[in-house]
Amino acid sequence: MRRHHSGIWLGLLTLLLVVAITAGVALGSVKVAPASVWRIVVHELFGLLPTSGLGVQQHQIVWQVRAPRVAMALLAGAGLATVGVIMQAMVRNPLADPYMLGISSGASVGAVSVLAFGSFAAAGVYAISVGAFVGALGATTAVYWLARTRTGAQPATRLILSGVAIGYFLTGLTSLITLTSGQRDLAGALMTWTLGSLAGTQWDTLALPAVTLGLGIAWLLSQSASLNALMTGDETATTLGVNTQALRRRLFVVISLLTGVMVAASGAFGFVGLVVPHVTRMLVGSDHRRVLPLAALLGSAFLVLVDLLARVLFAPMEVPVGVITALIGGPFFVWMLARQSRGARKSA
Repeated sequence: MRRHHSGIWLGLLTLLLVVAITAGVALGSVKVAPASVWRIVVHELFGLLPTSGLGVQQHQIVWQVRAPRVAMALLAGAGLATVGVIMQAMVRNPLADPYMLGISSGASVGAVSVLAFGSFAAAGVYAISVGAFVGALGATTAVYWLARTRTGAQPATRLILSGVAIGYFLTGLTSLITLTSGQRDLAGALMTWTLGSLAGTQWDTLALPAVTLGLGIAWLLSQSASLNALMTGDETATTLGVNTQALRRRLFVVISLLTGVMVAASGAFGFVGLVVPHVTRMLVGSDHRRVLPLAALLGSAFLVLVDLLARVLFAPMEVPVGVITALIGGPFFVWMLARQSRGARKSA
């Protein structure tokens, strides 16, 4: 039944994303008509549809200010949702996400270290992304080894507890770097990476996240069968010919890369990787051939709409996007726990 409905959900989520993009660019302190939004976008991308009848201010607001911001929300939402899908498959627990398991905190440490100490200066304009990737990879490695038992297994509960512990430690380390660096401006950067912000996004900052996301999702789709097997447990996956340890190591690198690049560009948005994968699996089941593309679509639409709320709810003040995702994700997390508890009581 869900397999037959996946095409319908693909169409509906694509439509939702188009509506979200249109609203995200059109609405704000200065409202722009949706038709004008798409005239400007099509003109800039393809040189079609003349915009001579539109004001210069409208053109600048749409193309220079709002469009790159919405594009970054689209990429970050898709990236974090994809990471959440993979992490939940790896630990076979719907409560796993990059924020909860400390990966986002590790990326924040790496990014702030670049600003405070000039780390990875050889990477030039990509130094923050490299630092965030190294930090995220270090966090995932620490969680991986801390959760290991003597037999080499990583029980889901140990992974989550290890991730929470590592996350708290790295959050404290980020604060320590900020306080001891002697740079007053670093406090603003800390706010960016702990609560997430899309303000000030420029077109030239989108290339690396876009390429990373495209390559990451393409590779993960090629591993869909292995991911499906991993969801059944290590023993079953091994009998199906999957090298679970090697697969997990590769997945750790991919999710670290995706998380690091997205956090470096926009900050750490909590609960995106928790809410979106869970909702997607409720809609189309657990086959990763369907879950991965639909979760990316839903994550994009979700974060674009959340960013819009962050801009307009308390205008003229702008609320960090991570505040809105936390207000949505917190109650959703409680609902998931209650749902699991009811399911456990019924099966007892």
